[in-house]
Amino acid sequence: MSGVTSAGQGLLAEAAGLLPQLQELRRRLHADPEVGLDLPRTQATVMESLADLDLEITTGEGTTSVVAVLRGTHPDRPAEAPAVLLRGDMDALPVEELTAEPFASTNGNMHACGHDLHTAGLVGAARLLHTHRGELRGDVVFMFQPGEEGYNGASVMIAEGVLDAAGPRAIAAFGAHVHMGERGVVATRPGTLQAGSNVLHVTINGRGGHGSQPVTAVDPVPALAELVTALQNMVSRRIDVFDPIALSVTQLQAGEAVNVIPASASLGATVRTLSEDSLDTVRTRSKQLAEGIAAAHGCTAEVGFEVQYPVTVNDEHETAWALDQVRGLLGDDRVEVLEQPIMPSEDFSFVLAEVPGTYMMLGAKRTDVPEERQGNNHSPFVVFDDSVLGDQAGLLAHLAIERLAAEVSA
Repeated sequence: MSGVTSAGQGLLAEAAGLLPQLQELRRRLHADPEVGLDLPRTQATVMESLADLDLEITTGEGTTSVVAVLRGTHPDRPAEAPAVLLRGDMDALPVEELTAEPFASTNGNMHACGHDLHTAGLVGAARLLHTHRGELRGDVVFMFQPGEEGYNGASVMIAEGVLDAAGPRAIAAFGAHVHMGERGVVATRPGTLQAGSNVLHVTINGRGGHGSQPVTAVDPVPALAELVTALQNMVSRRIDVFDPIALSVTQLQAGEAVNVIPASASLGATVRTLSEDSLDTVRTRSKQLAEGIAAAHGCTAEVGFEVQYPVTVNDEHETAWALDQVRGLLGDDRVEVLEQPIMPSEDFSFVLAEVPGTYMMLGAKRTDVPEERQGNNHSPFVVFDDSVLGDQAGLLAHLAIERLAAEVSA
């Protein structure tokens, strides 16, 4: 592990000392997951975990968020001190857990995307920075966010002032997301990191009738089935391979009785895009396809296209700086600069649209679980290695200390 600084080693050693309590917090959160913008039990657990620290804490009005501000006490702290924002999301998914973890959820929801680790890791960063507040030449805003999984929680918190919680607007923002990469390896890239998230809804309207007499009806089901195939062909034949999209039809609905031709049939699809051009293309062409196929079957189509999250774009300068810091903290062998963006989406994109910063992926793949028993993020079988929590906490804390120091000394 070449290039690790002595200061970095000290911070990581302190973080390792916090690991047992961070793992206990993560597993408590994992066993009781909540979905959406309203996470009262999760919020209470976070508040409890921060209660002994000297923080300025506020909670959200439109969501059960927690915003905590730590004031630095370094002798060189300027009167108009800068602030850095660190973020961890807290919500789970409506997925029934199928792992064999002793702390597995039994309430029908699951932390299948690792937000329980993000929350615990941010608590760890708060504890480390509280101990090191004498080294902080400014302030740190800890953003504990509900509603990342499709509820636009980041925008709610931005509207309620999280970016200005310390007084002046944060100069930089950082976050880390666990994934099924090699344990402890940090991966990111300058520029576009993750895709924008969009939702396509199509309803094909025909005329219902008896299943035994299709000639008396206008059946929307064959039209819908043809549309599913046509959408997949559109992705492979009508979209620039150098500006790709990912389109997955994930919902199909048509009728309730087996002997009835329904009057309508519908689909839902998630659409991931990397640019405004590809977004405009898929929005226009999916509507053309739906309306054309419906008309060919004697039906009509209602098409809805919702833009959920924009593309996640890392600031070029902040990311180059952050990568150097990660190398100094963890070593060259634990840094990966991604060649291409990845297609999952992230509502930290709203923060990065307002404040320059960097989002990173932290590998948390288990080595003690056979490959065939491991899922990926969002799978009911996914299991994460929460021994990375010390590194996650140390990484976030290190970035805050060094970014404030760089700002004041510039």
